[in-house]
Amino acid sequence: MGEYLVLARKYRPKTFTEVIGQEHIATTLVNAIKTGRIAHAFLFTGTRGVGKTTMARILAKALNCLSVDAPTPEPCNKCDACLAISRGEDVDVIEIDGASNRGIDDIRNLRSNAIYHPTRCRYKIYYIDEVHQITKDAFNALLKTLEEPPPHVKFIFSTTEPEKIPATVLSRCQRFDFRDIPTSLIAQHLEKICKDEGVDVSEQAIFRISRAAAGSMRDALSLLDQLLSIGQGSVVEEDVIRILGTPSDERTIALINAIADGDAAKALDKLDGLIRSGLTLESAVHAIGEMFRFMMLAATCGADSELIELPQSQK
Repeated sequence: MGEYLVLARKYRPKTFTEVIGQEHIATTLVNAIKTGRIAHAFLFTGTRGVGKTTMARILAKALNCLSVDAPTPEPCNKCDACLAISRGEDVDVIEIDGASNRGIDDIRNLRSNAIYHPTRCRYKIYYIDEVHQITKDAFNALLKTLEEPPPHVKFIFSTTEPEKIPATVLSRCQRFDFRDIPTSLIAQHLEKICKDEGVDVSEQAIFRISRAAAGSMRDALSLLDQLLSIGQGSVVEEDVIRILGTPSDERTIALINAIADGDAAKALDKLDGLIRSGLTLESAVHAIGEMFRFMMLAATCGADSELIELPQSQK
């Protein structure tokens, strides 16, 4: 049996058009490549799992694809460079972890190596993940190279905490802010993956997974992977509830009905039942608050509002 490839890697987008929920960034980068106005330094910001590393690799492939004679918005994903970049293993696209390469000596090594031309590609690209963890002295050592790099060098930075990056670095980069991915888009993508994997999944289960991901496609795929490992060939809402440690909507609504009726004893009894089932008080309160929010949105915007992130049957 071959090594299992997790869903987040198996279904990682390979082109700009495949990236979910970040069309504003993909369109800008595609237009920049088409017009030849390609910056020398990019900064990708956003929460975890929204596509920063994926977009960086696609951009690197677009700049270095060997099947064409110039940067292209549609890399072939077949040449040696594209395949190696997709795996994060290309010799000319250096992926660096900012947490473990954060000192001034690391940046000095980067600067000394940047002067050498790429081995086979057009550009030598340095991708630094979680760049905010680089020290202040290291940032200062990078400034001159970042402002006027050799013509064959491009920088791509990503971070979840842009406020920690010095203004002197920000001013030298084109900044792109990645949005949290809407629950509906995550749900559509998960449904397509389940279809491709031959897995039966209920609409309620898909929406629970998507809501729990809180805007992160990687979190959603990791949770789906965990559920698929149960090995039953299907994903149902009860499995999701058990894995997430959240109460079912029925039990949450029963508690809310007791509150609405002003029956404090019954409400406390329902809450005690939730806690005795193994839930934490925090998760129970979160579920109640979320359900109250959905009801307020229904009362204000109507039950069909897209702001209510529930399957149509539950709306």
